[in-house]
Amino acid sequence: MALIVVLAVIAFLVFFVVSMYNSLIRLRNQVKNAWSQIDVQLKRRHDLIPNLIEAVKGYMVHERETLQNITNARTQAMSATTIEDKSKAELKLTDAMTKFNLVVENYPDLKANQNFLSLQEELSSTENKISFSRQNYNDQVLYYNNKIEMFPSNILAGMFNFAKEAFFELEDKGERAVPKVSFK
Repeated sequence: MALIVVLAVIAFLVFFVVSMYNSLIRLRNQVKNAWSQIDVQLKRRHDLIPNLIEAVKGYMVHERETLQNITNARTQAMSATTIEDKSKAELKLTDAMTKFNLVVENYPDLKANQNFLSLQEELSSTENKISFSRQNYNDQVLYYNNKIEMFPSNILAGMFNFAKEAFFELEDKGERAVPKVSFK
């Protein structure tokens, strides 16, 4: 009878460890999947930007620096390899695109151009998808990192070298600030 109890306890422990290990693997794969969803949207964004620049070149003759900043930021974003580097590069690209949108306001003919409007709408849609993908990625990283740090799964995570993942965070303090709205 004692042997059956010992075997039952061992079977339970093996089942528990296997279940916990599989849970860690599932969470790690969900983080990777969430990152790939961001990557897909970033690729789309990178593909749209040259088309947008070509559509505005004729109008924005005096804004070469703005267009060059976007091109440089896009190149940096495409060449970044780690999540941290991509995060920083994408934030620079977002900043360059924000400045670009402000400059566009000075060109009423450009704002009425159908090709430009279509590209701008696609880019805006892509930005929203990137935002949702970042949120999903950070949620998955949170679940995964919690599992790695919480007892008893932290023991198994340490034994099998499960490493914490980085969040996709805002670096620019200005983006964290609440915008001031004033109706004068």
